[in-house]
Amino acid sequence: MAVATALRGENLVLGYQRTTVVHGVAVHLRVGRVTALVGPNGSGKSTVLRSLARLHHLDQGEVTLHAGTDDTVDATALSAREFARRVTLLAQSRPHPSGLDVRDVVAFGRHPHRRRFAQLTDADTAAIDRAMTITGITEMARRGVDQLSGGELQRVWLATCLAQETGVVLLDEPTNHLDLRYQVETLDLVRDLADEHSTAVGVVLHDLDHAASVADDVVLLHHGRVLAVGSPVDVLTSEHLSHAYGLPIDVTTDPRTGRVRVHPRGRHHGRTR
Repeated sequence: MAVATALRGENLVLGYQRTTVVHGVAVHLRVGRVTALVGPNGSGKSTVLRSLARLHHLDQGEVTLHAGTDDTVDATALSAREFARRVTLLAQSRPHPSGLDVRDVVAFGRHPHRRRFAQLTDADTAAIDRAMTITGITEMARRGVDQLSGGELQRVWLATCLAQETGVVLLDEPTNHLDLRYQVETLDLVRDLADEHSTAVGVVLHDLDHAASVADDVVLLHHGRVLAVGSPVDVLTSEHLSHAYGLPIDVTTDPRTGRVRVHPRGRHHGRTR
């Protein structure tokens, strides 16, 4: 049975000033699935994701939201509040709030659902509690965000996104600058969003092994164009990756999990100690 599409970008042409950096890219985010955008620096991954979040102007193309198989709406036609009720973005650059505790920051995610200056409703409180539980930050609810590590703060921002209660979650390099433990926990949360909450997730990742472990679908970008799209096994091949990244890359399959593993070959590849 076909999986419903939640957010679709078609023929996306994007640029900065007079320079086009993305050329006719299509991205389909589907309900209950994780789609990873991968590729070298400058390939257009984050620019595409930002365009899906309406934060980058479309030179050409369209972004549509789907509430059902036949119900579609032009994302640009929605008000900012309406769009924020359906799509949320965890961007790379985020403010570092000061003087607030963790729960106050997570409550920011309820703004699209609240009237101006209105108190939190029972629905708001339930959404905040749920988001904090999913991200494992309930016990730090009253800690000041100034006291948190980078990994802890990353989880707070993710909880803020989840408190928005949208059907589409966009994440731009959510594992960047995190240590190994928090990388694994963040990827687990991404997988949980799709599997347990039927969220359509679009995520930009630099680490190809991370993409292989968490994604149902992979879009490999190269010079602002789609080089390959499909399952991790079909996209993350030695041929595709060696071409995209400009160096020899071996790809093997983990015999225990069946997932692909990526092995770049640098000048010292194969050196024995």
